[in-house]
Amino acid sequence: MEPVEIIEDGVLLRPWRETDAEAVHRACQDPDIQRWTTVPRPYRPEHAHGFVTEMSRTAWAEGTGAPFAVCDPSTGELLGSSGLISIDKDGTGEIGYWTAPWARGRGVMVRAARAVARWSFDTLGLRRLIWQAEVGNHASRLVALRAGFRIDGRLRLANPALHGSADGWIGSLLPGEVPAAGSTGPAGPGTLAARRAAVFGRPQPVLFAESKAGELRLRPMEEQDLDAVVQTSRDPETIHWTTVPDPYEHADAQGYQAYGRDAWARGDAACFVIADPDDRYAGTLDVRLSPADPLVADVGFVTAPTARGRGYLPAALVALSAWGFSTLGLARIEWKANVGNTASRRAAEKAGFLIEGTARGGVQHRGERVDVWVGALLAKDLG
Repeated sequence: MEPVEIIEDGVLLRPWRETDAEAVHRACQDPDIQRWTTVPRPYRPEHAHGFVTEMSRTAWAEGTGAPFAVCDPSTGELLGSSGLISIDKDGTGEIGYWTAPWARGRGVMVRAARAVARWSFDTLGLRRLIWQAEVGNHASRLVALRAGFRIDGRLRLANPALHGSADGWIGSLLPGEVPAAGSTGPAGPGTLAARRAAVFGRPQPVLFAESKAGELRLRPMEEQDLDAVVQTSRDPETIHWTTVPDPYEHADAQGYQAYGRDAWARGDAACFVIADPDDRYAGTLDVRLSPADPLVADVGFVTAPTARGRGYLPAALVALSAWGFSTLGLARIEWKANVGNTASRRAAEKAGFLIEGTARGGVQHRGERVDVWVGALLAKDLG
């Protein structure tokens, strides 16, 4: 296959040159590129030289790939890498890309990915493009969405990044689905998808809440919390009103900690530990995004026996809800508790939740359907 050049929508895509090696080496020192791709670590000059010469030339010559340098058409500056990392005989290609750290925030890779996709369909006659990225790589996911890819689900990666997750997102793009050059397209700036990609693409934040006893911190779970999580989950009240495993073992606490990390990486939940003024575990508080309605979430919480009755939970719930409305763009946060769980109801009501009624047989609880109270908080309720 003969290498080609493409100029479209303010970007130049051209075959790699030996003179690009220095810029590629500099770009691949970036922590994000090393975190989310499979480039060698440490990335040395010889790796860059081999990539822009032997690897790229072989892919073009053998028709197994189409790697492009993404450049500024006016200055020739290297902006990133995009292209087909594989081409199968069944008419499927897989796209891959990275953006140089000095070129981010300018929509470069969205325009480049669209150009690669159009060329793949119109010139190569491919019937489908595939995109894959490690779960948690929200920047790559956002580029794929804006390039027209439909994110179809998850799969285990065949070649995960070093120290990364083995779970990946997968998306597909068919002819006729590439947004027009110059168009905003799906998941454009200002959309909910873009907003949440920016949130979940960063480390989980620490939130702060004011209680009568002092400042509380809402933070990700740490190893130091695990014993307290076990003790809390073995408490009779916790067992009675929640669905924690019974008996509850240390491995269960570790599993819950892992769930919190994975949920943040997926972008579908935020799990916090409520830490008292001395940074001791006082409970957990989760907000989970609804898969049916992106503007709705629900909360779940547990308070450590030693922290009950101190007002920690209502204060933490207010702080979490305010973050959910202002940062995640939620419109409604829902709360449910088994009928009779007056402690949970009091905490929700003190945080401003309005009890809306009772759902008969609303949840499955330890082998049977039980009635639950249902409440909700709207953004205007915190005003």
